[in-house]
Amino acid sequence: MILDPQPLDLRSEADRLISGGSAELASLCLANLWRKEAGSVAAAFLVSRFEQLRGKLPLVPYRLAVLRSFTVEPAIPLLRAEAFVRAIDLIAQLGDFNAYAQEILDPNSSLYRFAPDAVVLAAQTADVVPDLWHQYADLAPEAVSAAIQRVSNSFGQWIRAFRERSSAALVVHSFELPARPNMGLLDAQQETGQSAAIQQINQALRQIAGEHRGVYVLDYDRLVARHGRLRWHDERKWLIARMPIAADHLVYLSREWLRFLVPLSGKTAKVLVADLDNTLWGGVIGEDGMTGIKLGPEYPGAAYQNVQRAMLDLTRRGILLAICSKNNLEDAIEALENHPGMLLRPKDFAAVRINWSDKAQNLREIASELNVGTDALAFLDDNPVEREQIRSALPEVTIVDLPEDPLAYAAAVRDCPVFERLALSSEDQQRTTLYAAQRERSHAEQSFQSKEDFFRYLDQEAEVVPVSPATLARVAQLTQKTNQFNLTTRRYTEQQIADLAARPGWQVLSIKVRDRFGDHGLVGVAISRDEAETCEIETFLLSCRVIGRAVETALLSHLARTAAARGRQRILGRFLPTKKNAPAREFYALHGFQLLEENRDGSVWSLPLQHHTIATPDWIRLKTTEGEHN
Repeated sequence: MILDPQPLDLRSEADRLISGGSAELASLCLANLWRKEAGSVAAAFLVSRFEQLRGKLPLVPYRLAVLRSFTVEPAIPLLRAEAFVRAIDLIAQLGDFNAYAQEILDPNSSLYRFAPDAVVLAAQTADVVPDLWHQYADLAPEAVSAAIQRVSNSFGQWIRAFRERSSAALVVHSFELPARPNMGLLDAQQETGQSAAIQQINQALRQIAGEHRGVYVLDYDRLVARHGRLRWHDERKWLIARMPIAADHLVYLSREWLRFLVPLSGKTAKVLVADLDNTLWGGVIGEDGMTGIKLGPEYPGAAYQNVQRAMLDLTRRGILLAICSKNNLEDAIEALENHPGMLLRPKDFAAVRINWSDKAQNLREIASELNVGTDALAFLDDNPVEREQIRSALPEVTIVDLPEDPLAYAAAVRDCPVFERLALSSEDQQRTTLYAAQRERSHAEQSFQSKEDFFRYLDQEAEVVPVSPATLARVAQLTQKTNQFNLTTRRYTEQQIADLAARPGWQVLSIKVRDRFGDHGLVGVAISRDEAETCEIETFLLSCRVIGRAVETALLSHLARTAAARGRQRILGRFLPTKKNAPAREFYALHGFQLLEENRDGSVWSLPLQHHTIATPDWIRLKTTEGEHN
């Protein structure tokens, strides 16, 4: 490729690569163009070229409906381009102008016929509560209270109606505050000022969203404020075309939508792998020594403390940290352990590669050690050459592109959508601790001659329970993120899981595992349905943390035993192959299932329950709602 190519060069190069059948290289070229020239012209080019690459790239299909009170048409190509760069093939449908209430309330509307995976409801304060926006100074306190109640009740009604008719995720814009309140300085002096009234509506929105699964609030006021209230709006376009957002700010709206779509579509990163020199501290530890590197509360060291703080915050969302640095191990470890400015310490990193080896190979080893795919990694490095090398060698790795100014590093980390989460489980909050215990298990395993002896030493206890409100978020999360041991790779939202669990004849089960080293938490999911004499397994998956310890056999044993108790004569299971779930390919065959059908889409397997039983391994104590089983 051309070194530091210009946009026109990138367009020509992308077309050449597409014509030559080099889909992955073409996608990298298009992503490079987008980084250099994110805008309407580039978006049209990207969307047209990515559409040519359908079927040649591992794109996740996703359907989005946008309900709105203002013109958002120019933002849709920008959003689709952003999504394509993140390997999401987004199909978007726009609702009619200012018809969001009718579309939500009408069960036969185009919204529900479209069957979206997610819906954005974008309504302006001026459109929904024009009295609070334009005539606040004329309103009596009772009228202000009535307006707040009216809007809160309306949104509560619409959200309830939507949730009754659809299992799609719903992202609701909050309401922006005025840049120039009607009462001027008096607005901030009053408890019931214009801004306070709108904030009350936003608080009600958050409360309503919290009462429903899969409903989220997009803080639109914060988005507007972040980019400048006075610069965000284009009054002329608003009056002419009902498009309130300035053209050069539409890309920021599309990126804010994408921050929701990335976690909803499962395109998140599980591990942030960081360089050290000039990334986590200023300078080169091997040359400057521990006392010479820049790291502390004052400038310029504060820039590096800020990025460490951002990374530490990621661990609170369940994201693991790792190090990949070309360095002398002793020098780097000394700084990590003893430098007074370090916020991150060795215990905060789940994997460490400090050596002079190729970074791409180190990333592969880190993924293997943590038992995740390389597509679950994000890479943070100040050196653009290193970033490009990883981008070429491992295109599936997310690259966090850092600006030249280290003061902006932390913002680059915080703005990267692959780190967004819309719900947190207890496992997320303890993930670094869980992986520390995993290292202890790995060390202990080396002293045993056989796996069975090691498994018995682990003293494993597994508990199978139906999904509950407390475990719903984690069960949905596992269906969205688990790739390796996942027999069908079907993805579900929290609302879809709840709907399945409520259906007659359906079972949604989870399995928790603990051993002498600690609690793994909820690590497996099985979803099945009864039809006549058959129990069909719709989803069967296991977290990478416990693959290969016969936990999957314990879960299947429970499924078989309870299906027989319900009078089912056989279990039917499907294996739908992907690029990542090869570890699950022989699962049914190894447990006595017979192959019924096989084609390029997958295979179907059957186990007659009257002639076969599946025993729980004797090194696992299996607890269920009926008691303890072996």
